[in-house]
Amino acid sequence: MKEELLINNQDTIVALATPQGVGAIAVIRLSGKDCIDIVNKVFKGKDLTQQESHTIHFGTLRDGDKIIDEVLVSLFIAPKSFTKENSIEISCHGSQFIIKQIIQLLCKNGARLARAGEFTKRAFMNGQFDLAQAEAVADLIHSDSEASHQAALNQMRGGFSNEIKKLREQLIHFASMIELELDFVEEDVEFASREDLEKLINKLQHVIKALIKSFDLGNVIKNGVPTVIAGKPNAGKSTLLNALLNEDRAIVSNIAGTTRDIIEDEINIEGVSFRFIDTAGIRETSDTVEAIGVERTHAKMKEASLILYLFDLAEDNILDINREINRLENLGVPFLKIANKTDIAQPELKEALGKMEDVLYISAGKGENIELLKNKLLEQVNLDKVKRGDTIVTNVRHYESLVQTRDSLQDVLNGLAMGITNDFLALDIRHALHHLGEITGEITNDDLLANIFSKFCIGK
Repeated sequence: MKEELLINNQDTIVALATPQGVGAIAVIRLSGKDCIDIVNKVFKGKDLTQQESHTIHFGTLRDGDKIIDEVLVSLFIAPKSFTKENSIEISCHGSQFIIKQIIQLLCKNGARLARAGEFTKRAFMNGQFDLAQAEAVADLIHSDSEASHQAALNQMRGGFSNEIKKLREQLIHFASMIELELDFVEEDVEFASREDLEKLINKLQHVIKALIKSFDLGNVIKNGVPTVIAGKPNAGKSTLLNALLNEDRAIVSNIAGTTRDIIEDEINIEGVSFRFIDTAGIRETSDTVEAIGVERTHAKMKEASLILYLFDLAEDNILDINREINRLENLGVPFLKIANKTDIAQPELKEALGKMEDVLYISAGKGENIELLKNKLLEQVNLDKVKRGDTIVTNVRHYESLVQTRDSLQDVLNGLAMGITNDFLALDIRHALHHLGEITGEITNDDLLANIFSKFCIGK
């Protein structure tokens, strides 16, 4: 915190914007009121101080008479830049030696190294966008699927922020009327209709609860769907994992208990990441190592967003299958019932299963119905909201603020029902406004900002 306070936000900052490592080109960014003058000192070409914004200039960077590199300099004059400050991007050759030489040269001439996320923090501080949109920049950079990319893009373009601002504006109006009533308490004047306030709070609660509920989907989109493959030993769990991944990721053997630890891997199915977790077979065992694996299986099942319960049509019986299904239902985690080894199935077991709903029949070894299984997996994730561009909460900080807002609004409703005095009613409304304001940055503090932007990469 003290270090943060010592940082001068008027400094010109510099950082490598492209990934570390040798490449064809690298991009070095600068931002700050003096950045054009600083680069102009070491740039041999056109006078950058006399050029227009959004222009690119070829020349050389020199330390005295020594040429460091031939570069392209992109010029962005305030406020027409990402940070709303004077900004420059230098495209140079991707040698680590050259990059180091250029950054050292710029620092020697008045720039300083940027902190993690400092470019985006300056954009936020200068009003380029709000805090929720700034966080979406980081989500966009780290998006690794179509769904996470679309959700981050919608948020960065202000979809979520606009929802919050609408809610806050409506609440501010009533808050100001109630605050005004406090100045006329002796005259017993009512500026804000309690009936209208109750209607508004109920309306806001409906929207906020929908946003809170959307976090289940948002968390899945952002972090992937943790999907446990569970079942008895030799049910074909490892074979199914290999079939889904289309590679030999897990050891397959006809010896029961081959998988003794957790094996994880990830695939992308039509824009959604699924993190598949192959587990030890569920059974009673005297083998110490296998028993630890079974214990881990149960732990992973409790943490999962989805369970693929796999049973063996060649070996299992209907009583054991029904018993495991009852356990899964009591666990409360969504699951799919998958009957494996259709090619060698017991006829009587298939007949008994005919009365059971929603059973998917596959042969993991032969790759039969694997694509159908993938479609079933996608059905568990409601992507229609993403495709429509609906507002989806993906950030746990936003989720927690919304929950606190919901609770504060419930306090308002309880207060209205109890007929509490205006000063207490105004206090509950202010709490709700505070929590909404935390999301977009109207209400914030240095510790919160430092924590958020420290998670960004340097150069962004």
